[in-house]
Amino acid sequence: MLERFRQAKQAEIRELISLESAGRLPEPSTIPRPSLAKALLERGPGAVIAEYKRASPSRGVINASWTPEQASAGYARAGAAALSVLTEEAYFQGSLDFLPVMAALGLPLLRKDFLLHPLQVRQTAATPASALLLIARMLNQAELESMLAECWTFGLEAVVEVFDEEDLDKAKAASSTLIQVNNRDLDRLTTDLRVSENLIRHKAEGEVWISASGMNTAQDMARMRDAGFHGLLIGSRLMQEPDPGQALAELLRALRKEKSHE
Repeated sequence: MLERFRQAKQAEIRELISLESAGRLPEPSTIPRPSLAKALLERGPGAVIAEYKRASPSRGVINASWTPEQASAGYARAGAAALSVLTEEAYFQGSLDFLPVMAALGLPLLRKDFLLHPLQVRQTAATPASALLLIARMLNQAELESMLAECWTFGLEAVVEVFDEEDLDKAKAASSTLIQVNNRDLDRLTTDLRVSENLIRHKAEGEVWISASGMNTAQDMARMRDAGFHGLLIGSRLMQEPDPGQALAELLRALRKEKSHE
């Protein structure tokens, strides 16, 4: 699956290379970027990164009627600490154009896409995104370090996503401090929260950790919060509802009750 995504991004990368050669790349944004890591530390453990995802390869169209404007307002009102925004077009019906719309309320934005080339970092820097996603498995060690260096150059935070200990070793060797554990098995397309529980044992001081995928109930969220995750990224569970913002509000109310019962 990751190879399919890699191939789907090649035309975009070629276009960015062409734009750079012609001196036509957009300039980096000068708008202040709220820190994703700071938001998670202040609101966590268990702070929610609510995701705007209109479609996925496994589910097809999930919710194409909820607009970016509705998403940012609904998620902010419900209590999200940050927003994850799918910008990949071919499989997720995303767009970079979602980012300026969803930045209006001031929550940190995570650009979620398949980013393989430093010019994609430069492209992100021209948006109001605070952070971008780097998938450790899609990059070799030198590529990951180069992408991280480019992020630091432009003042972007990099969330490095890992699926197993090999990925985590790569992330730590590159001095990643924002680490996201994906609980999804890419071959079977199943999720298992034990992946997060196993990997977070390696959390070191100064690192901010996020658990992603497979949290469907307040009990699941409490389990990841209590395991020590600063952030919980929740997407399909919310987007499958007619009003994802209301769904998040209900989950957070239930999560607070879980905490009061401890």
